Amino acid sequence: MTVRTGLERLLAGEAEHLRERSLGLILHPASVDSSLTLSVDALLAAGFRVEALFGPQHGARGEKQDNMIESEDYTDPITGLPVHSLYSDVRKPTAEMLDGLDAVVFDLQDVGVRVYTFVWTMALAMEACAEAGVSFVVLDRPNPVGGVVREGPVLRAGFESFVGLHPVPLRHGLTCGELARWLNAERGIDCALEVVECTGWRRSMTWPETGLPWVMPSPNLPTLDSCSVYPGMVLLEGTNLSEGRGTTRPFELFGAPWLDARALARLVERESGGGVTLRPAWFEPTFQKHARTICAGAQLHVTDVASYRPVRTAVSILWACRRLAPDDFAWRPPPYEYEEVLAPIDILWGHDGLRTGIDGGASVDDLLSDVDADLAAFDESARPYLFYD
Repeated sequence: MTVRTGLERLLAGEAEHLRERSLGLILHPASVDSSLTLSVDALLAAGFRVEALFGPQHGARGEKQDNMIESEDYTDPITGLPVHSLYSDVRKPTAEMLDGLDAVVFDLQDVGVRVYTFVWTMALAMEACAEAGVSFVVLDRPNPVGGVVREGPVLRAGFESFVGLHPVPLRHGLTCGELARWLNAERGIDCALEVVECTGWRRSMTWPETGLPWVMPSPNLPTLDSCSVYPGMVLLEGTNLSEGRGTTRPFELFGAPWLDARALARLVERESGGGVTLRPAWFEPTFQKHARTICAGAQLHVTDVASYRPVRTAVSILWACRRLAPDDFAWRPPPYEYEEVLAPIDILWGHDGLRTGIDGGASVDDLLSDVDADLAAFDESARPYLFYD
């Protein structure tokens, strides 16, 4: 095995001081060791005192298929432990949930994208632990889209939501452990934080190079291909375009009943910046947008991971759809991810510039022109908190 996760190191006897502490565990189906054993089972078998579980979006055992479906508190049928939902009207652990715990252990597989809610579950849990005097431990895992490239805008003040609580780029290039260190210091959370780092991970690694098994972190990111495109294609959730939910290739397939698939593919490839081929495609989602209606669109085929820029590609798609179907393409109205007022595309992008720019006829280059300066500032801010090369 090339890379050892924080969980593997803990099970191997490192951070041994945690063994005698009363632990809460934030987990999901991708919280596994190298033998695919779920972290709670592995920790209990190794003698750790796990006394409560916490479930993020999609649930502790990944039981909620679609997005924005809340989970309930329940008793885990396998371990008998209480499971507290952190994706409901309660998204920050309460004092009652933390009562009797010495530490909360976070072991979620993130995908390196600001709008993926797991990192905000982490941030809110860190806040709760700081208030309750409970330690917070991150069992770090690799970023599956790499740690070299950052893309997209940094979230601006006034656009905070559960898909972005702090000023982080859309594709942030950090691991959860690194982001936790940044949040704790730069955003003033100030909890008693410990990160059990990965060993052997380099920022330039692809997932297959890690030697780790792949388990889908949420139901609509089933493959590494879907993760590769997700940093940009998640923006389609803020529109009336199908992002492929209800198909077997979510976020790789996209479209709508009123699109010209061939014209779309030609236009987007011209603007995308390379590293990807768009294959004209037709599909019928089984649920979500345009369910049981034939959609025309495309499937993204990433041909060169190093040069592919998912955010630019997705911006090119939105720009092209507005150009090709101005009377049909539309922005999705709220509510979205517990936000009742702001437009979904604005909280996904991090401000209203993408929406107003596309509506105003801006080019793809113009839409991305103000991103670099913000990324440079974030890079400088994050650098002291990086663990890996």
